[in-house]
Amino acid sequence: MVTVIERKRSEASVAPAETVSVAATARAKAVGGEGLYKKRTPIYPKLVRGRWRNVKWLLLVVTLGIYWITPWLRWARPAGLPQQAVLVDFTGGRFYFFFIQLWPQEVYFFTGLLIIAALALFLVTALYGRLWCGYACPQTVWTDLYIAVERTFEGDRNARMKLDASPLSFDKAWRKGGKHAVWLAIALATGGAWVFYFHDAPTLWKNFWVGQAPLTAYVSAAVLTFTTYSLAGTMREQVCTYLCPWPRIQGAMLDHHSLQVIYLKDRGEPRSPHKKNQSWEGRGDCVDCQQCVIVCPMGIDIRDGGQIECINCGLCVDACNEIMVRVGRPTGLIGYDSDDAVDGRLVGRPPAYKFVRARTIYYGVALLLVCGLLTWGLLTRSPVVFDVLRDRDPTFISLHDGSIRDGYTLKVANRTFDRQVFTVTVNGLSRYSLKTPGDPASSSALTLVAEPNQVASMRLLVSAPADALSAPALPVTFQIRSKTVTAVKRSVFLSGQANTL
Repeated sequence: MVTVIERKRSEASVAPAETVSVAATARAKAVGGEGLYKKRTPIYPKLVRGRWRNVKWLLLVVTLGIYWITPWLRWARPAGLPQQAVLVDFTGGRFYFFFIQLWPQEVYFFTGLLIIAALALFLVTALYGRLWCGYACPQTVWTDLYIAVERTFEGDRNARMKLDASPLSFDKAWRKGGKHAVWLAIALATGGAWVFYFHDAPTLWKNFWVGQAPLTAYVSAAVLTFTTYSLAGTMREQVCTYLCPWPRIQGAMLDHHSLQVIYLKDRGEPRSPHKKNQSWEGRGDCVDCQQCVIVCPMGIDIRDGGQIECINCGLCVDACNEIMVRVGRPTGLIGYDSDDAVDGRLVGRPPAYKFVRARTIYYGVALLLVCGLLTWGLLTRSPVVFDVLRDRDPTFISLHDGSIRDGYTLKVANRTFDRQVFTVTVNGLSRYSLKTPGDPASSSALTLVAEPNQVASMRLLVSAPADALSAPALPVTFQIRSKTVTAVKRSVFLSGQANTL
């Protein structure tokens, strides 16, 4: 008896990890998989018509139109500067957005834009759930376009399923081939439009097709062509479920008052098929037609409750409303609603939608604050950046007449599109003279010319008589003044004569 018990204990304790792995593999094979992971089941979303489908079509046209048209917009700038309205000019080190021009040193503006985008996404999610995912996310937009192309060549849901199940034939080959050809063309147009944001679009368009465009343009276009084709054409819902981190983050933004696509169980249950002239007594409005599942691009059943895969696109709302009209029941069995409103109706409490609450106030105030700071930064942005670099070797020079000379380098970044002629003066010294190396003459003011959108530099020598220097280090202020711009910069004048006192 003892021997049998010990043998059973020994068998149970041997290779537990291996036993679990074998069990998991067996379970996976039992549900149709080949290993630990089940093979992807293709989703064939059916075309549906309705309010939210029309909104998605509208946003698809608008967003893709903005993406493809923007690089071709022109904006008048001085000769020699890019005439493209929106351009990321890595060669010139500038970012142009219509009348706004940003330099590399102003990268904090881009940081501000990213923060604004994040806060806006947080606020929209807290109010309306995954509205961005369902209507404006690039993955959603391009996937919708690819599915539309697929329907054009292969037909709607049933026709596509039948075509995939049929053996290879000429009809199947040309439909599949035509679909993939258009997909590749769209993917190439996607990657091609992206590189236009980094080069002058008309020039790059001509050079691209004759092999004279920069290598980076071809590489970028190829990478984006591949990613667009694979993500929107083959991976589709897997990107939203497995690659995108947002479904796992959104839970921190949502609460019971957030509007989401919800199945109203208080109305729909118990569900059962419906026949014409059949009474609705003792049953819910859901006729279990599965149309909400058939039209879902993620392949889920919204009646199972909130799910990480749901992108709140509203297509199930349109499908359900169409069925409710057919069977003579009120629409809205599936709709944008909040968990709080649904729970309230279950206990006879009228629904109340609370849009102003702690988290929406936090997100809204933070969004307004960052927008205000970014706007203030743009409005108060200096048209020039003035800097003074004092020589450190030697720190000063004692001239033959007993005066002291310090050397400086002046740099002026002219951020305007106008040529600026500056007068350079120094404040803080009772008597001084200015000159540039190689210039025998000196004066109390010099001229510095800064071309449009360029950095001007001047080597400046400042001399002062020894009897005018009262301290080892005298604070001085350099000033540049043009007809429209004035800028100052503080520095210090070191006196060798004073240091000997």
